[in-house]
Amino acid sequence: MGIQGISRQSGYPRRGIKTLLEMAETQEQLEIKFRLHDGSDIGPSKYSPATTVATLKESILAQWPKEKENGPRTVNDLKLINAGRILENNKTLGECRSPICDIPGGVTTMHVVVRHPSLEKGAGTNNEVPPEKKKASNQPQNSKCACVIL
Repeated sequence: MGIQGISRQSGYPRRGIKTLLEMAETQEQLEIKFRLHDGSDIGPSKYSPATTVATLKESILAQWPKEKENGPRTVNDLKLINAGRILENNKTLGECRSPICDIPGGVTTMHVVVRHPSLEKGAGTNNEVPPEKKKASNQPQNSKCACVIL
């Protein structure tokens, strides 16, 4: 028997019959949910191991709850974290899998971090601090901290 599940000598037509590789890919769907900063989730949904991180981010943008403030506007506003690693847009889910953390048949939780480039230091033209931020810097600052324990 060949890798495609049917020997060439059998004479059966190959049309409409899935190969073993195609069957393995359809069976190996990864179930993923995305945990947002407030503890709510998007998903779970099933994805192929060939799905890129950029495609996941597009899916998150499409499913982002409209009632949440300060939502992401573009894929670049999102960071996905899985097993303590920030995932790169050009990588596939298969490349990002962690054999230690991923349980076969289980749901994988990825953490979503929203970052807004306009709020980062030096996001203005020529890396200048906007005038309203300069005024605020003359006043004493109250430091604020947020902590997430995973």
